[in-house]
Formats: sequence, structure tokens, C-alpha cells
Amino acid sequence: MENAVKFREKLRNGQVPLGCGVSFKDPTVTELFSHVLDFVWIDMEHNALSLESVQDHIMATRGSDSAAIVRVPWNDPVLIKPVLDIGADGIIAPFVRSAEDVRLAVSACRYPPQGIRGFGPRRPIRYGRISDAEYCQRANDEIICIAQIEHIDAVEAMDEIVKVDGLTAVVIGPNDLAGSMGHMGNPQHPDVQSAIEKVVTTAKDAGIYPGIGMVGDAEVFQKWLDKGIQWVQVGVDWWHLANSIDTSVGQLRQGISSRNA
Repeated sequence: MENAVKFREKLRNGQVPLGCGVSFKDPTVTELFSHVLDFVWIDMEHNALSLESVQDHIMATRGSDSAAIVRVPWNDPVLIKPVLDIGADGIIAPFVRSAEDVRLAVSACRYPPQGIRGFGPRRPIRYGRISDAEYCQRANDEIICIAQIEHIDAVEAMDEIVKVDGLTAVVIGPNDLAGSMGHMGNPQHPDVQSAIEKVVTTAKDAGIYPGIGMVGDAEVFQKWLDKGIQWVQVGVDWWHLANSIDTSVGQLRQGISSRNA
């Protein structure tokens, strides 16, 4: 969990950790990203990643300082437990709508008496080379628990959500938030932007680190920094690949067209 500790330290020091979403099965993607990023967002919610594939991605971060944070398919202890048992540095619980939802996520990340996590790690205890007692203590102290705020109900419950003991951070899901407010496909709507600002302010004032996902636009990035965002998911693997090939091929075709003109 050394990378989880490093991620937390960067947050505390105001370094604005940067990460990228991973959706492809091949762990080479994570290995490539992890040498330049502070965390990798391994996404089980919207992709066809199996538990075995997720483990491969987690292992691919271990030669770096990048934290392996897994967005589980749903906020369910049954889904959270195996992800932690294969060595994730933390989890993102999607679509929470209340403080009670967040308490469930945090509890799933903590061993008793702080939580309800069942004991059964293998990789995290280095196959018996770390004592069970030491691991349980470190896991309860260090594992990252993030709640995804992507429904207006969660925005309205923020004052209670940020009081949940053990919550590390929140991350805003602008698109689903917009949908829950009647503005699907338009996260730039003023009402949605106002809701996002409320989440950021409430979280930051309570010592909970607010994050957001976005593409690699420097101007938009600066806007969110100015509003108080403290960590950022900069796009996803397929977006970077598509953007890179579109740009490269577009430039080459433009050169060919100019030559033939």
C-alpha cells in the first residue's frame, strides 16, 4: 500500500495528483501510464474488465509510484472485497446518493471494528510475509475510499456525506449528475456547474479532497484548479489513443493534400 500512502501525501501537500482511466484489458497500458501518473483509475463500472484483468493492472503499477484505484461496478461490499484482496490501493464507489451509501463503502474498505471487510488477502500480505495484524492496521489506515458524486441527491446530501469518518475523497461525475438534473448531455448547464461548485466547496471545507474527470485541456484544467479541485482524472486510455491517431493521421493527410494541390 506504499502507493496509497504516496497518493495521500500528494493530496495533503497540495500537489494535485493526476491520473488516467484504464478500460483496455492489456496491463501494458497501465504499465505505460503509471510511470508518468500519480494514479491509475481502473474502471470496472463501464468496461468489460474481469477481476483477473484488474489484478493484472494492479500488478502493472508496482514498478512505479502510481496508486491503483479501482472503480467497482456498484457500491456493494461483495464487489469491493475481492478488489481489495487482490491489492488495490483504493476504490471508487459509484453513484452514491446519501451519507448512508458512503458509510457502506467506507465500511467495506475497513476491517472490524471500524468496518465489515472480511479477511482473505493474499497479494497485499505478500503471501504471508506481512503479519495479518500489521496488514489489518495498515489497511484500515491507508486504503483510499472515494465516493463518486454523480446524482443531485448526493449534492444535496453533501453536508452529511463529508462527515462520514474514513472517507478520503470525492470525485464528481458531471455527465450523470447533469442527467439527474434533467440536463443529460449538457454538463456545462449553469445549474450543473453550480452543483459541482457546491460539491467542491463543501468537500474542501471539510478536509475531503474533491476530484473530477476531464480531458487534457489546459484551460479547463486551470478553471477547475481555480475552483478548488485537488486531483484530476485526465481522460481515459481509448480517448488518448483515438486523439493521438486522429491528430497524427490528420496532419499527415493535410501534408499529402498540400503536396497534391
